[in-house]
Amino acid sequence: MKKLLLFLSFLLFNSFLSFAAEELYPVLDINGEEIRPGVEYYIGTTFRPGGGVTYGKGPGNEICPLAVAQAWLQRGLPVTFTPVNPEEGVVRVSTDLNIKFAEPPVGRICSGSNVWKVHFNDLFEKHFVLTDGVEGNSGCGTTANWFKIEAVGDRGYKLVFCPTVCDSSSEAICKYVGIYHDDDGTRRLALGGQPFVVFFSKKNEDILKSVTST
Repeated sequence: MKKLLLFLSFLLFNSFLSFAAEELYPVLDINGEEIRPGVEYYIGTTFRPGGGVTYGKGPGNEICPLAVAQAWLQRGLPVTFTPVNPEEGVVRVSTDLNIKFAEPPVGRICSGSNVWKVHFNDLFEKHFVLTDGVEGNSGCGTTANWFKIEAVGDRGYKLVFCPTVCDSSSEAICKYVGIYHDDDGTRRLALGGQPFVVFFSKKNEDILKSVTST
């Protein structure tokens, strides 16, 4: 009887894991196609006044590392996504991943990486999204570099910072990525506030469509 109960418990546990895995749906771009690791995408938003993501000065106009900011009424720069599982062929919701600008800043003002990370600024008492993060190498020493994508409505998404790459993650921060309005008009990505609702479009997608339709 005990063996039967153990066997049934094992089946139920594995069924739960399979169901949970199935619920991690792929993230889709504006055309309904699955987001792929390493492919360049623009992050768009309906967050007024619109605009994608780009490099910006750090909080307090710090030069390095560069911050991640919202471009003013422009598409901004493309990014790539790297899931925590390097063998994963698609980007899935609620899964740890790295976000990286696909292009370096003009003039290479700073020597750091293009990888996004979260950093607490003592002056503003706020967590900002900056560059110069670490790609891959998941663990307790790299929690600042891991983001997640969560679904909002039919085709909208929000960026979330809630890393689960560390076993002792009970003290980890779990907040939406929002927009911080600086006095000089700069709109930097930061944790908290109204979620930065976004969508994704593949780089050169519009150009390719216009060429194939003629």
